Amino acid sequence: MSDLAALDKLRTRIQGLRAKTIANGCTEGEALAAAAKVAELLDRYDLSLTDVEIREAPCERRAYETRSRKRIPLDECIGAVAEFCDCRVWREKDAAKEVRYVFFGLRADVEVAHYLTELVDAAVRTELGRYKTSSEYRQFRHQERHMANASFALGMVASIADKLMAMKAERDQAKNSTGRGLVVLKTAVIETEFDKLDLKLHSVERPMRMVSPDAYDAGEAAGASLPINPAIRRS
Repeated sequence: MSDLAALDKLRTRIQGLRAKTIANGCTEGEALAAAAKVAELLDRYDLSLTDVEIREAPCERRAYETRSRKRIPLDECIGAVAEFCDCRVWREKDAAKEVRYVFFGLRADVEVAHYLTELVDAAVRTELGRYKTSSEYRQFRHQERHMANASFALGMVASIADKLMAMKAERDQAKNSTGRGLVVLKTAVIETEFDKLDLKLHSVERPMRMVSPDAYDAGEAAGASLPINPAIRRS
């Protein structure tokens, strides 16, 4: 199968997964199961390419628009999404001062990174909606609920980030066991192309967030109760 044909097949599968999840909202469990499935497809795609095809593959940018001018819980997970997909990512503002995340990497990788960001975003909204109907949430006073919402979402994205990083470590180990050095090769290609962009990126000191420990723990527990294991990845 040619590189383009394999990429088209991967895109078709991603569109199918998107139709099953994002359109109607999705739970964290569905988001992570879809992440595991799309990672399997992505790794299979990588293994179908020769070293020469990887070295010659063009890198692209793909932006995810948050439609927000403020920091959002997704900030705490976006780095894990990028690493999971072998991408670089940075945060910037558009002309309307709204935040967007820009992924940079090989074409298939940035497409998957964008898709997973949509999944996480949808899962946060779905799980938060469920949390707001719980007896634990109703115990918060009205003026405390804004912080409870943000705290729950932060705990949840922290859980997702941890799971993505654990899955990434397993995937890299499997790839390295082939003896081809795919992980090192892809990293070298992306870093070389990224340097050519000559971007003036800088770190920003983030203010401390005030959180509700109970709500944060609830969000974290929601993720911790959803295991990602080989059985899910083979589904």
